[in-house]
Amino acid sequence: MTTFLPKEVADGLEAARKQALHKKSRLRVQAGSEALTVLKYWAGGFSVDLADAPQLRGLVDIYDGSIHMYQCLIVASEEEGSEMRYEFKRNTRAVQSAPLDFERSENAPVALIGLS
Repeated sequence: MTTFLPKEVADGLEAARKQALHKKSRLRVQAGSEALTVLKYWAGGFSVDLADAPQLRGLVDIYDGSIHMYQCLIVASEEEGSEMRYEFKRNTRAVQSAPLDFERSENAPVALIGLS
C-alpha cells in the first residue's frame, strides 16, 4: 500500500484542516490594531496561520471571544508546517480591577451611610 498523495490532494487536505481550525478556535491574539486567529494554544505558547503571521514580538493580548484573557510578552519561535509558533516570555492573567496593596478585612463595611 502506498501513502503517496498527489500534491493537489495534499494541499486540499491541508486547506480543509486549516479551515476547520479557524472555525473551531475562539481565541485570537491582538497586537496593536491587528487581530489573528489562534490555531493552537498550550501552556508555553500558541500558533497562528503562517500565511497570516507577521513577525509578532513583544506585548500582545489574547482574547477568548470578547473576554480579555491574558497579556503576554512573546517571541517568535519557529515555523512548523503551515503554522508559526510563538513562545511566552511572560503570560499574565488579565484582571478587571487593579490589585489591592493592603489587606481587606472580612468585617470591613461595604459603604458608609451619611447622617443628615
